[in-house]
Amino acid sequence: MTDLIDSFPTVRELSDDEWRFLIEGDYDRQRLFDKADEVRRQYYGTDVYIRGLIEISSFCKNDCLYCGIRRSNGNAERYRLSKEVISACCEQGYGLGFRTFVLQGGEDSFHTTEWVADCVSALKEKYPDCAVTLSLGERPRKDYEIWYQAGADRYLLRHETASRSHYEKLHPPEQTFAHRMECLWELKQIGYQTGAGFMVGSPFQRTEDLIADMRFLRNFQPHMVGIGPFIPHHDTPFAAEPQGSLERTLTMVALTRLILPKTLLPATTALGTIHPQGRELGLKAGANVIMPNLSPAAVRGQYSLYDNKLCTGEEAAEGMESLKRRVLEAGYRITVGRGDSLATEPG
Repeated sequence: MTDLIDSFPTVRELSDDEWRFLIEGDYDRQRLFDKADEVRRQYYGTDVYIRGLIEISSFCKNDCLYCGIRRSNGNAERYRLSKEVISACCEQGYGLGFRTFVLQGGEDSFHTTEWVADCVSALKEKYPDCAVTLSLGERPRKDYEIWYQAGADRYLLRHETASRSHYEKLHPPEQTFAHRMECLWELKQIGYQTGAGFMVGSPFQRTEDLIADMRFLRNFQPHMVGIGPFIPHHDTPFAAEPQGSLERTLTMVALTRLILPKTLLPATTALGTIHPQGRELGLKAGANVIMPNLSPAAVRGQYSLYDNKLCTGEEAAEGMESLKRRVLEAGYRITVGRGDSLATEPG
């Protein structure tokens, strides 16, 4: 079955048994990682794109069972960034070479349709050569349309899991699998470069759920896929659950690169959290994006989605020179530019 690795990219849909072998089988994983790296180099060379992550609010109306900023967590420290502070973060980031700014936050009712649109339009006016990415959760289609018209280029909305039964074990009843999927398809229809993504090793996850993720991604054809290990947070119902494994997460990153050769794949902060070389290992398994934190230092620790989340050092904008060196030592190079997904191009 290891011949499966050599046959990628392939238009043929794999069987359950083939997927199961690739995900959990006993074979040399380095062969898989090398193949994924070969494919990413075919399309993106050694370029690594950087995104300036600005975590604009730790308020959230949702109660996802795995998330540290869930509304039921009375111990969470809450904050909101003003438009002026967001603008200052972008100004700093632009000077450091960032040409994509990612505004991410909990589903916060304070962020009205108009507030976000004004923020986006101001950034696009000030930085016309930059991309603005939003990651603000599930919103009505009209909000997505207005923000797109205001200049937002991309939208990140992790699907978390492509299995309905698994989704229902990770979220309260008011958050539905059907609505999450509906939002993703709407974002794509509107014209956003759309990002999906999932956790590896989350509670109750089976290999069949990961197979469902692969099939969903192949069908949906996202422009970006965020994949990270599940890491528990001490103030959630899943506090005692084990974290996802490094090898399984790298395996899913590599398989995603093989089925979506043109997609953008981050070496996520969560990978760097569970292993000191996690980010570099992610790059070597097919990833080609890194998202350093541009948020004000005073609030970074308050955006606590999971325990021990990295938000300083090379995970922060101030560590760019060190980050560049580590990426170069891994065999890649950080580039200045918007870094659009090749999946937006024909052919």
